[in-house]
Amino acid sequence: MQRKGIQAFYINGSDPHLSEYLPDRWQTRAFISGFTGSYGWLAITANDAALWTDSRYFLQAGEQLKGTGIRMMKARLPETPDVTTWLISKLPEHSKVGINPECVSFSLYKKMKQVFSQHQVEITETGDLLNEIWENRPPFPSGEIYGFEQKYTGESRKSKIARIRKELQMKGAGMQIITALDDIAWTFNLRGNDIEYNPVFSSYAIIGQENAILFANTESISATLKTELENDGISLHEYASVFSSLKGMKAFYPVYIDPDRTNCRIISSLPSSCKIVEGISIPCYLKAQKNEVEIGNIRKAMISDGIALTEFWYWFEDNINKGKIITEYDVTVQLSNFRKKQKNYKGDSFFPVSAYNRNGAIVHFHVEKEDALAITGNGLLLLDSGAHYLIGTTDITRTILAGEPTDRQKNDFTLVLKGLIALSETVFPEGTCGCHLDILARKALWKHGLNYGHGTGHGVGFFLNVHEGPMEIRQGFNSQPMQTGQVLSNEPGIYRENEYGIRIENIMVCVEKENTGFGKFLGFETLTLFPIDTRMIETRLLSEEEIQWINSYHQQVYDRLAPLLPVSLKAFLREKTKAI
Repeated sequence: MQRKGIQAFYINGSDPHLSEYLPDRWQTRAFISGFTGSYGWLAITANDAALWTDSRYFLQAGEQLKGTGIRMMKARLPETPDVTTWLISKLPEHSKVGINPECVSFSLYKKMKQVFSQHQVEITETGDLLNEIWENRPPFPSGEIYGFEQKYTGESRKSKIARIRKELQMKGAGMQIITALDDIAWTFNLRGNDIEYNPVFSSYAIIGQENAILFANTESISATLKTELENDGISLHEYASVFSSLKGMKAFYPVYIDPDRTNCRIISSLPSSCKIVEGISIPCYLKAQKNEVEIGNIRKAMISDGIALTEFWYWFEDNINKGKIITEYDVTVQLSNFRKKQKNYKGDSFFPVSAYNRNGAIVHFHVEKEDALAITGNGLLLLDSGAHYLIGTTDITRTILAGEPTDRQKNDFTLVLKGLIALSETVFPEGTCGCHLDILARKALWKHGLNYGHGTGHGVGFFLNVHEGPMEIRQGFNSQPMQTGQVLSNEPGIYRENEYGIRIENIMVCVEKENTGFGKFLGFETLTLFPIDTRMIETRLLSEEEIQWINSYHQQVYDRLAPLLPVSLKAFLREKTKAI
């Protein structure tokens, strides 16, 4: 910083594609701070440093930042200053704040520049300062890039590119620069393994009316696949050449970019005469609406996942009942082993959360073998896990009882369940956004003075990122409406610090319910197939309609899974799905 003549440095904690999960090379947040959560950013001055993260990681960040000299800032709380406000309070006028332009979005850059300029602070592009201090930094990822067959996707890459071009015409643009890795993987019907848990590959893309260019590590693409792509009208260029290609571009037509998903270096590489049109990435909202083939495949994936989870639960209770010592880490290993037995399994969709009692209050608890708690006595195991199959991606949370529950645990569990049911059962007019629906999952908790700090629902990719936009269900405003074919999670919870956490999560698809004189009405169909632990339910808190929903759901789970299970597991599942 001193050599660059800057008084502060901002670390966005991302990669050049602004991904949520990162290749090892771009684990800058963890390297500089020791904080391993998937969300957060840092600001460093000559005498101070701070890290912002949200409520999912307040407890984790508090522990991991102890002794680092980095203060933890609770993002999204009204009393917490944002990073620009904090830096302005620390810096004298005419200071300079450095950024790595490859890891800061264009939209964030514009906001920071506007605020800083009002206080005579300058934001400047310094490049990646971490290279100066990070010994043996991991290399750029270069895993295999492979094709994803149309029998899974339900649509060819040529058809997808044609749809993108049609959308571009409607937006008055001639080309889009695509930077988000899941958008690129979806567009070209390709997958990779450059990021753990996300089947994507490092790349950029340009879709124009007359051309389609993929910038990637061409050595990672087989000769057969190269020919296939070229036959589909796709030109292959090396990953790093995207910047020089943009600089040499003749600005004949407007360029469409997503400012939240495009880094500053991409923008600064465009000719100054180039007109920019901003909006949500076209592949982002196209891929959110799954087609009939994808939804049909996802249903099959849920059966595979349900079988693996049933085998796991049987193993778990059998060992607990025999008095064997099982740790949180053992749970993650065994669950992955059961999933590996399923056809089309390609890996876990994220690092599983296996959190017993007090660890359950850490929303995204990351267990390690050496510090895993033993699951003994009475308590609650919060298990949040998922898998990638060639036929779809899963994400499920269940809170499982070990021993006997307390009355408060049963009350908390039932209030969370009421929220899950309310969102599952809702019917709403077309055009409704997720922020309008979020209250349904919280109403029962709010009535008792309870709440949770995370969102209620996120989009789920199709053998892609487990977190997908542009829609979501949370309290914060999001203008993207619910649309048929969108696949989302439904995951209310409650967390009592140093005691336990409870979360129940299903995956659901948005469907049309009816069309009346008042317009089209939509709702959700639950896709996840696995029992909810009824031993935790306090029935006096439930209505007859809610009890009916639980019994109907469990009957569906039994009917879909039981024919595929051996006799012993079938009897176990029958017990777990019996009517309450």
